[in-house]
Amino acid sequence: MSDQGEGRLRSSDGTMPLMGHLVELRSRLIKSILAVVAGAVVCWVFYPQILDRLVQPYCDVVPEEAVTEEATRQNLFGGCELLVLDPLEPFSVRLTVAGYGGLTLAIPVVLWQVWRFVQPGLYPRERRHAAAFTVIGALLFALGAGLAYWSIPRALNFLASIGGEDLVTGFSPAKYLSFVIKMMAAFGIGFEFPILLVFLQKAGIIHYRQLIRGRRFAIVGIVALVAVITPSGDPFTLMVLSVPMYLFYEAAIGIGWLRDRRQRRQAAEEVEANAHTAG
Repeated sequence: MSDQGEGRLRSSDGTMPLMGHLVELRSRLIKSILAVVAGAVVCWVFYPQILDRLVQPYCDVVPEEAVTEEATRQNLFGGCELLVLDPLEPFSVRLTVAGYGGLTLAIPVVLWQVWRFVQPGLYPRERRHAAAFTVIGALLFALGAGLAYWSIPRALNFLASIGGEDLVTGFSPAKYLSFVIKMMAAFGIGFEFPILLVFLQKAGIIHYRQLIRGRRFAIVGIVALVAVITPSGDPFTLMVLSVPMYLFYEAAIGIGWLRDRRQRRQAAEEVEANAHTAG
């Protein structure tokens, strides 16, 4: 459904009946799904190049001497190839890469559809932030996924060494890519944290003073959340994601303070203008 069609479902005061909300939700979901499918097709076509990039962190972990007899003890293949144990696994892996890749490419469209769905419940001055919300959300997700990609070799080093030298490294594509995708998704979602906090403040659900009072609980909660959503659970990964999320928490407090200050100043100016008008 077009935006013009959705506008016709609204009454003169901008409200919409329940059926109208359901119709609009269906429209937003369909557009988001089509964007994901289009992105998945692109990722299916460029699968070899994408797979090479996803395997690169594992190659960074394998020592340069992996081609020698000495390093064969550390890696079954003398390199960073992945071991296929199931004849259907290559097809499944390609579907997985295409699906998650399509979702990643479609994130700007999905964020835009989310914003368009909740936009009618916001004040007119807050609706102007639609483009900024979409762009910043997409950039933060990409930044988080990039940070995860950078940290994956360190996590693999930790996980491979903690078991001892008697263990032989040989990853299957499905499990390795599941690990990489979960890491990148966890970091990407974690980097959306400030947008969530700012949105909750704009919606009047929380106030920045509540965030200030909850700092101590936020530190513990962030670390616990990172430990749950990241698949590796190693100390390095915990630190790499927890620190930015807490900095985002502080940034959300600052944004809330600036917003509250601006609103109080505007209210004072309106009172003063009304007083002059009445005088």
